[in-house]
Amino acid sequence: MEQSKAEINLSTEEKFKEAARIVFTKKGYAATKTRDIAEQAGLNLALLNYYFRSKEKLFEIIMLEKVEQLFAFILPALNDTSTSLEEKIDWVATNYIEMLLKNPDLPIFVLSEVRSNPERFGKAMQLKSQVMRSVFLKQLAERKPGVNPIHFFLNFLGMMVFPFIAKPVFGASGAVSEGTFVQMIAERKALIPQWMKLMLE
Repeated sequence: MEQSKAEINLSTEEKFKEAARIVFTKKGYAATKTRDIAEQAGLNLALLNYYFRSKEKLFEIIMLEKVEQLFAFILPALNDTSTSLEEKIDWVATNYIEMLLKNPDLPIFVLSEVRSNPERFGKAMQLKSQVMRSVFLKQLAERKPGVNPIHFFLNFLGMMVFPFIAKPVFGASGAVSEGTFVQMIAERKALIPQWMKLMLE
C-alpha cells in the first residue's frame, strides 16, 4: 500500500528533527550547519530548507522540545492543589530523575544554549506564569515564611540537574564509572527528598 503524501512529509520532517536533535546536542547551535543536519538525516539540503526555511527555525523547534522535556512536564505537579509539599517533592524527585536518566545530555544542551536567548528560554518554560506563581512555591513560602521560596526551588532543581552537568568531567577523569553514576543517581531519588525535608524543618 502506498504511503500518502502527508505520511511521507511527516516522515521527512521527523527525520530532519531527529537529525537536528543529534547534531545540535553534539555541536551546539553556533557550530552546527544546515548541511550537517541534512547529512545526519541522509536527506537533501534543499529539502531541509523547504521544510524549515532556516537553521534558526529548526533550532527553535528543537529547543522548545528540549525545554519542555526539562521543565514543562513537572508543572502540573507543582500546581497540584490536592497534594502536600512533601508529596510534590517525592513525586518530582523520582520522576524528574527518571526523565534525566533517559535524557542525560538534556541539561547540558539546554544550559549551553540558554545564554544566547534567556528571554525565549524563560518564556518557553513559563517561568513567571507557571513556576513563580505555583502552588509549590506558595507551600514553600508558608512552610518557611522568613526565607525566599526560590532558594528552596533552586536547591531542589540543582540537586537533581547538576550531577548530569558534572557527569562528563567525572567520567573523563575516571573518578566515577557509568555504573556507579547510575547507582548514585538512583539513590538520589530517596536522598533528595530527605535533604529537602531537612531544609524545611
